Order: sequence, then structure tokens, then C-alpha cells
Amino acid sequence: MTDSKRVLITGAGSGFGRDAALRLAERGHHVIAAAENRPQMTGLLEAARDRGVRLRVENLDVTDELHRRRAHTWEVDVLFNNAAVGEMGPLSEIPVDLVRRVFEVNVFGNLALTQGFARQMAGRGSGRIVWLSSIAGLTTNPYLGPYCASKYAIEAIAQALHDELKPLGVQVATINPGPYQTGFNDRMGNSLRTWFDWDRSFSAERFTTDFGVEVHLTDDYTEITGESQKDPEEIVDLFVRLVEEDSGLYRNFLPADRVEGTKEQQAAVWELRR
Repeated sequence: MTDSKRVLITGAGSGFGRDAALRLAERGHHVIAAAENRPQMTGLLEAARDRGVRLRVENLDVTDELHRRRAHTWEVDVLFNNAAVGEMGPLSEIPVDLVRRVFEVNVFGNLALTQGFARQMAGRGSGRIVWLSSIAGLTTNPYLGPYCASKYAIEAIAQALHDELKPLGVQVATINPGPYQTGFNDRMGNSLRTWFDWDRSFSAERFTTDFGVEVHLTDDYTEITGESQKDPEEIVDLFVRLVEEDSGLYRNFLPADRVEGTKEQQAAVWELRR
């Protein structure tokens, strides 16, 4: 066991964040598990009690200035920007307000929270900021445009922060997961039902992309991507390593069997025809 760290995980009410918060607490770290609402907070406290671990649970909506101001009073060694929302569907049809909401949470809210902790960490010359990006920040799938766009923005922000904060003793890294079974992707699919009108839609229901990906416009994430979702355990293990290891890669991509295919798709964009 390495020295105990003070860790803040946003979006810890479910998915990667919830499991990682509990795992890190089990390993003796001082974890602040930040959740957006009271039911999530209650669930975290119950899970911590069942596991016999100490877990500090706080209410934190990253888009709320008052919430962020209070959070900036906490002393933190490692910040995980894990809070996220998702929308999917045709970019030419989705209400722009829904896209704006994705950016408010995934990009602007997380950046505003990060700025306060970057100042704190730079002041003492140490700290680590980890951004939960995605494979969707490196490659784009049709009908996942709103979510991909926010993750592409995170990629730029994280890389700029890495270069700017490294001379000040602050480390910055990203986690880029592929599709994992946390419930997030399924909720993103379900959100399509709230606005999409099949009768009025002019988007193609089925087609094959230039990269050979078969696309099916549906509210089922697994069907729209054609990919099965993996066990999130290896991502939780990665959260632990990023807290406990002194150094490592800036970009942390899983699953490993998707790395080469992702690089090939990125390179192929240079030859993409109109």
C-alpha cells in the first residue's frame, strides 16, 4: 500500500466513479465521493457501510457555482473529473439545448471545478488531475456526435493543462474507456426517446460508414454501435493505479484490444473523401 491520498471523484453516484470510490476507500485513501443528488448519496453511504469502509460523501453538481466554491475549500491530492452526461442521435436534428447541456456538464462544469483545484495544487507544487475522457474523444461514431464532441473538447483541455501545469509540479492524465457496462451508455440511448420523432426524421436508419462500420439508428446503444459492453472492473483498477503510482502515461486507454484499431481509424480520417 502506498501513502494515503486525498481523492475527490465527481460523478461518484454510479458507474466507474462509484466503484472506484469504494475501492480506494477500502485501500485506505481519504475519498470524497461527490454525487449529484440525494438518492445517489444515500446509495453510496449504504454501500460504504456494507463494506465497512469510511467514505466521505458530498453533494456536488459541477455546473453549480456555489457547489464548486464549497468544493474548492477541500484539500485534494487527486481530482477525478468523472462527472458526465450523454446525448445521442442525429446532430442535424437534435435540439441544440440538449447539446449545450452536455457541454455544460462534461466541459464547462468540469473545467470550472478543475481551475480551483489547479490553483490549490500549483500553490503547493504537487497534485494530479485525471479527466475521464473516452474512446469517443479520439474517434467519432455517427449518431454519437453530441457526446463525442464534448469528449473531443476534453481531450484538448486536458492536453493543454498537461503542458501548462507540468512545470508547476501538477500531473494531468486522461482515461479513455471504450464501451463498458456501467449503465451510462444505456441511459444515453434511452434519452433519445425524449425528443426524437421517427415520423419526422430525415436521417438514414441504416448505412455503412467509410470505415466499414454498420450503423443502425436506434435508442439501443449496443445496437447503434454494434459493440458489446465490457466488464468495468479493469477501469476501476486503473483509477486505483492512477492514484497510487507516482508516474505513468498521460493517456490511459482501455480495453487494450481496441488501441490499434482506434489509431488506424484516426489515421484514416486523413484520407476520408467527401
